[in-house]
Amino acid sequence: MFSSSIVDTAIRRCGRKVSGAGRSSNPQRQWWTLEVRDAVKLKKESYRAWLARGTPEAAEAYRQAKRTATRVVSEAKTRVWEEFGEAMEKDYRTASGKFWKTVWRLRRGKQLSANTVYSGGGELLASTGDIVGRWKEYFEDLLNPTDTPSVEEPEAEDSEVDSFITQAEVTEVVQQLLGGKAPGVDEIRPEYLKSLDVVGLSWLTRLCNIAWRSGTVPLDWATGVVVPLFKKGDRRVWSNYRGITLLSLPRKVYSRVLERRIRPLVEPRIQEEQCSFRPGRGTLDQLYTLHRVLDGSWEFAQPVHMCFVDLEKAFDRVPRGILWEVLWEYGVRGTLLRAVRSLYNRSRSLVRIASSWTYSMHWGVLQLSVKRLG
Repeated sequence: MFSSSIVDTAIRRCGRKVSGAGRSSNPQRQWWTLEVRDAVKLKKESYRAWLARGTPEAAEAYRQAKRTATRVVSEAKTRVWEEFGEAMEKDYRTASGKFWKTVWRLRRGKQLSANTVYSGGGELLASTGDIVGRWKEYFEDLLNPTDTPSVEEPEAEDSEVDSFITQAEVTEVVQQLLGGKAPGVDEIRPEYLKSLDVVGLSWLTRLCNIAWRSGTVPLDWATGVVVPLFKKGDRRVWSNYRGITLLSLPRKVYSRVLERRIRPLVEPRIQEEQCSFRPGRGTLDQLYTLHRVLDGSWEFAQPVHMCFVDLEKAFDRVPRGILWEVLWEYGVRGTLLRAVRSLYNRSRSLVRIASSWTYSMHWGVLQLSVKRLG
């Protein structure tokens, strides 16, 4: 009810644009307007009339229509490229992410899409049903491994951070949502939540508290939309893709509130060398540290031993029982631990391929849950 009310209101106020139904983001295809179409159509009709009649009048009419069509096409292309340049200049100043996405899209050229893949036996699949079935098998095998250890999950206990979620917590998280991000299955975009007034935020807070008290989240919150993202190699080989999961925005708000309550409990237990998923730290800190270590080794002629480990599909293979056990040992217990587990209890995924959807059980860690808002 909450999600549908927000989406319906946004559609009534702003309208809905179907992807692919409007003008393309590529300026090389935007110049084809109704005016251009009519001018080109008139040129073709005049050419056919000249061939049929062969009179000087028909020839002059064709030459005039051809000049007009050439002028209209040239003006349309010039106008579109000027508008595109102005938009790119504006994006460079105000939305650098959108700017570089456009540059990447224009430079990559024509690529094979994820709609064409090989079967398990090496046969190139052609029908949509076979392709969707192949992706379903791939993600089910990836997200539901059978060779995982059996771990007894800890029981929930009372905790000092089991107080109700406040509207101030929810409001602060909503204000930090990043705009322009893809929605989850409920179609709620970051801009929708950022536009909520006090009443809307109170309803979102109430919804979070219902999930908090009951230990159960709405089905939309437990559902992720998996989109295959190409990594390397042959685009027709399904194992060269990884899945990116689009989650519900209200779920992200709820997850972020939980993360903020968990952070003070686990932060003192995390090793100093850990920089990932920690505020105020990142890859640059690790690179700086490594650079200083290498400088010292060269200065004092001492060897440096380094080991690089790349865990393939690491987040998808984390046994959840071990995750709950570690959180419990770190002091995350009671209602807080139950709330975190509720995000996974009914989790499922919808795999989106060629506008088709298929269900797949999700397994592992939803790394995009609180890693980045929006």
